[in-house]
Amino acid sequence: MRRILGPILLSTVLLLSGCATDRRNDALAHTMIAYANAVRWDGFEVAEAFVDPKVRAAHPITDLDRDHFKQVQVNDYDDGNGPVPAGENEVRQTVSIGLTNLHTQAVRTIVDHQVWRYDPDKNKWWLETGIPNLNQ
Repeated sequence: MRRILGPILLSTVLLLSGCATDRRNDALAHTMIAYANAVRWDGFEVAEAFVDPKVRAAHPITDLDRDHFKQVQVNDYDDGNGPVPAGENEVRQTVSIGLTNLHTQAVRTIVDHQVWRYDPDKNKWWLETGIPNLNQ
């Protein structure tokens, strides 16, 4: 009986760890799509909800930042090759964001280097690097 119990226990642990990985990967895919849609269609104020609450508290968006957000429209969001693992619960992603100035119709592109951290307790990915800097 003990000979059978060991492999069964090992198989159970491996299956459960696989489920946790699938859950984390599903949450990542959903978060990446939702964040890109928020930036592209809803604006940076909505995208702010994806930023880690600790980062938001330490670096709140200023009124000047909000005015800058209102002056631009996102016309492109290119996540390149997508997120790259940077640890067990962290990924990095480099995104090119195309912006159009609503007043001058000037088009430019900024690069956003994102770091995302996974919170296993909440099954949620948080953006650690904050909202992109539009003044690049």
